[in-house]
Amino acid sequence: MSVSPPAAAMLDADDLLALADDALIAAQRLGGWVSLAPVLEEDVALANIALDQLGVARALLTRFGELEGRGRSEDDLAYWRTPAELRNALLVERPDGQDFGVLVVRLLLLSTAQLHRYAALRSVPDPTVAAVLAKAVAEVSYHRDHARTWLLRLGDGTHESHDRVQRALEAEWPYLAELLTPQTGATVRGQLADDIAAATLVVPSEPDDPTPYAGGREGRHTEHLAPLLATMQEVARAHPGAVW
Repeated sequence: MSVSPPAAAMLDADDLLALADDALIAAQRLGGWVSLAPVLEEDVALANIALDQLGVARALLTRFGELEGRGRSEDDLAYWRTPAELRNALLVERPDGQDFGVLVVRLLLLSTAQLHRYAALRSVPDPTVAAVLAKAVAEVSYHRDHARTWLLRLGDGTHESHDRVQRALEAEWPYLAELLTPQTGATVRGQLADDIAAATLVVPSEPDDPTPYAGGREGRHTEHLAPLLATMQEVARAHPGAVW
């Protein structure tokens, strides 16, 4: 199955599901920060970013279900799949330990990758997908600006904030590759390198073995996804078919 024949080389069903699942799991992780951000204004900002990600996930899952032709809704796809059936990148499923530096770095990597991927795909022949991604470009551009502003503040802040965000970069950077494509990789890496240098930080080196940092696109996830899904799916599975 493909979104449409002319777009087959650009966005097939696996790609569409991967984009939806990245946004779905990112929204769930970001939602965990509500009431935990360092300042009230940031609490609101993170909640809004989570809702933006959820909105993209809902729209793309709905479209995937329509194209799949098995009668599955966005709720079916969000609440009734197992970890092995999800196609999100590993970056978005890992816990952040409620470390704000990790949150900032992860949001910067994700939003930069999403920005260039969405922009590259917003002219796909499928008008529904194109419209969703065209709107999402503006949203993730804001997410990226927000994360970049915090990276500059933390990197060029105190010794402690500088060291903690550099450690976060070292930990998260190896997971970036799974979010990239041959068409977007160089641009994303170049833009991030400029951001990191501006924050007086150092671009981490690439891992000698990238294998442990990927696998989500094939349904091979970390041990952290199952408990995340258990929380996210708890109500739907406890009360199948319930409506508000």
